[in-house]
Amino acid sequence: MIPRYPNVTVLGAGTMGAQLACLLAGAGSRVTLLDIDATIAKAGLDRAAALRPSPLYTPRDLARIRTGGLDELPTAVAACDWVIEAIVERLEPKQELLARVDDALPPDGTGPIVTTNTSGLSVTSLAEGRSDAFRRRFFGTHFFNPPRYTRLLELVPQAETDPTVMADVERFASLLLGKGVVVARDMPAFIANRLGVHGLLTVLRLAAELGVGPDEVDELTGELIGRPKSATFRTLDLVGIDVALAVAEHCHEALGEGEREAFEPPPILRQLVASGRIGSKAGAGFYRREPDGEILTLDLETGEYRPRRRVSSRVVETARAETDLAHRLGILLQGGDPASELVRRALTSELRYAAKVAPELADDAWSVDAAMRWGFGWQWGPLETIDELRDGATDLLDGEARALLPSGYRLDGRTWSFRSAAPVALPAAPGAFDLPVARTAAREKQLPSNPAASVVELPEGILGVELHGKLNVIGLDALDLVHRAVTLAAKRYDGLVIGTDAADFSVGANLALLLIEAEDGEWDELDRAVRRFQGVTSELRYAPVPVVVAPRGRTLGGGTELVLAAGRAQPLAETYIGLVEAGVGLIPGGGGSTAMARRAAASVPEGVQADLFPAFQHVITTIGTARVATSAVEARTLWLLTEADQVTANPDRQWTDAARTARTMADGGYRAPARLPIPVLGRRGIAAAEALTYNQLSGRQISEHDRKIVLELARVVSGGEVAEGTAVGEQYLLDLERDAFLRLLGERLTRDRIRHTLKTGKPLRN
Repeated sequence: MIPRYPNVTVLGAGTMGAQLACLLAGAGSRVTLLDIDATIAKAGLDRAAALRPSPLYTPRDLARIRTGGLDELPTAVAACDWVIEAIVERLEPKQELLARVDDALPPDGTGPIVTTNTSGLSVTSLAEGRSDAFRRRFFGTHFFNPPRYTRLLELVPQAETDPTVMADVERFASLLLGKGVVVARDMPAFIANRLGVHGLLTVLRLAAELGVGPDEVDELTGELIGRPKSATFRTLDLVGIDVALAVAEHCHEALGEGEREAFEPPPILRQLVASGRIGSKAGAGFYRREPDGEILTLDLETGEYRPRRRVSSRVVETARAETDLAHRLGILLQGGDPASELVRRALTSELRYAAKVAPELADDAWSVDAAMRWGFGWQWGPLETIDELRDGATDLLDGEARALLPSGYRLDGRTWSFRSAAPVALPAAPGAFDLPVARTAAREKQLPSNPAASVVELPEGILGVELHGKLNVIGLDALDLVHRAVTLAAKRYDGLVIGTDAADFSVGANLALLLIEAEDGEWDELDRAVRRFQGVTSELRYAPVPVVVAPRGRTLGGGTELVLAAGRAQPLAETYIGLVEAGVGLIPGGGGSTAMARRAAASVPEGVQADLFPAFQHVITTIGTARVATSAVEARTLWLLTEADQVTANPDRQWTDAARTARTMADGGYRAPARLPIPVLGRRGIAAAEALTYNQLSGRQISEHDRKIVLELARVVSGGEVAEGTAVGEQYLLDLERDAFLRLLGERLTRDRIRHTLKTGKPLRN
């Protein structure tokens, strides 16, 4: 049985408390958010709701959150299933509030679980003096900030925590919140902050010592070494310099001699906090955005902001050309100039420290590595890095680090147990699909594959297509693989799933190729390519077996058209989906415009007399303004997903959930939809679009080219020059769509937009 917490009380409406309330409301819980008084609680929730990116999946989630004052605590605690304390990160106030919670618990020990959300305070100390019933149901929950978007959740038991109670929260968080959960020991700063802040402070000191600026450091300690783009100083700005300082001070106070020195905060941290420059939330930290959009960086010597500059390093340029991370690190670790020396010394300190303290922080190596991957976005955790670099890192690691783990301990689904000093099976991950194993099996069976995508077998007789090209751009190679998979699935399988293991499902069609072909006047070739895309989306829609598309992350343009063509979608909660072609001067040409016209018509139930105009207007607005949903739930309101499309929270489960959806559809006697005519608005829709865009143009809300794009779109969605209420064939709409797409591609202003987007990654309004 999946544990659920229908009623949750969150104590504290500050940054974390209010965002946790939003997260839990999005998972379906009714949340009572309490603070000193109801006014403060309401203000905290309002601040959270105004944040961008939003902590809410959809504004409608606010209806599940009620605010109030702490005078309501006894009633709220008695009526809920889970109490989360999330007030200021100080021991004494937390102890006082938890004592009030203890007093409000039912005397028979059957009340709610109670957790403290803390980034590193002693959970054992917070439990001192509490009743036996309280301590059995009490442990730490360290949600990383921002809690909706950062995957890590550290659970921290104390000696008397009931393991079954904590296991229920672990399962709930994994299934319904999409969290990567690790169990940490009750040590200062737990796992991720202990290792992460140690590394950040080390790099801060090295930057000052070697005279390397924050911008240069971030170039060296980000994607180059398998870390997120935010790297070091940008990460500090995002996390909050005040938060990082608090963690550093806590570790410095709590740790013993020989270890605490590494957590002595550099003076620059205290100076920035004292001046209010605490990072992105304050508008300035190690970086500051100017009114004209330019981003300046802090000069660590003068304390003034200056323009950013690039690293100049032969070693770094050599490493940057290497695609394999282990080889890239090997080049950087050889040193040879200040830039690579910073990387070498930082990694040496980081990995040695991780090897030294890992057995104190967790039961096994997997937990340590997973915490850093999920909490700080590292490609490899520190112990994984030691294993990967072992042969080439003799000088990097001291004897203690080299002796911690045997080489190859991670083979065959194992990790290293610090308790037993032996390999143990990895923690069970219910519902996870082992894609690397499936890839190997697919190669052995000689299933189709090319650089853009590969066919794999999924559980329960379902075939899969894994997109794995750069940004999963949809080109002819990807379309060919999807076509072959549909044919194969129809012959030998009961369903087909299209998904990816990458962060983003697809950023759309191959704009660079479209631009080159258009500039060269290859219109026959372009016509064939668009027909090919439309043909594949039609194959998906009318396949004899159910097709499930599993989008995640950015799902844009052509990627969205694949979703619209599927019998069902299985999106991740964090799916940002949109038909964004208008931003580059086009309309959806791979069947997307036709699919949205179909959805507009379907919004009026068969046999019901209703005006199609509101549905038509909704579609034109969604496509014409290049709207991108900020969550899978919001995508339903844009008609890019439907209520029938079930949402997966945990990325590890998406392939399995999608395969199960396909299996259920097949077992339910799936039949492909009939090719029915589509009712359209005809000339009325075109006239309405002309009037609306004329007014917008007159008010300088849009450009002439914007208007041309919307009118081409309106002509397609309206079905062209036909009478209102006419039901037109699908192929007729597809032909209109393709012709409009190619006409717009023939416009110089459209090609200028495409060229600008390819160069800058940003849209051009011309």
